Amino acid sequence: MKISEVMTKDVQTAKPGHTIQEAASLMAKIDSGAIMIEEQERLVGMITDRDIAVRGVAKGLPGNTPVSKIMSDGVRYCFEDEDVEQVAKNMADIQLRRLPVLNRDKRLVGVVSLGNIASARSQTASATVLRGVAQAH
Repeated sequence: MKISEVMTKDVQTAKPGHTIQEAASLMAKIDSGAIMIEEQERLVGMITDRDIAVRGVAKGLPGNTPVSKIMSDGVRYCFEDEDVEQVAKNMADIQLRRLPVLNRDKRLVGVVSLGNIASARSQTASATVLRGVAQAH
């Protein structure tokens, strides 16, 4: 089974110039702990609720600070045509709960999470990811 069959499509994104307050509001609206940051249809980073708390609020940054100041760049990703089992192994190895999904032109087309992997009905893939993520915490 390919990642494109289980990933979440229609991903809400933010731009590097959006504020951390706007990113937090979007997270609340879509009930997600992470937002992909894109510019000209290219993935340039990701911001998580933890980034906002630790890199933003804890350092006294105002809500109008651009997300580019606290986002993670160099984001790990997978491709939409990769096998679920292989992506699950990679997620476990790098201990991540979610990965952006790109097409082969490196355009953002979705996000795959632990929940998506579980929905693939592959006990091996689900167990692999959960084991890897659990080691990180």
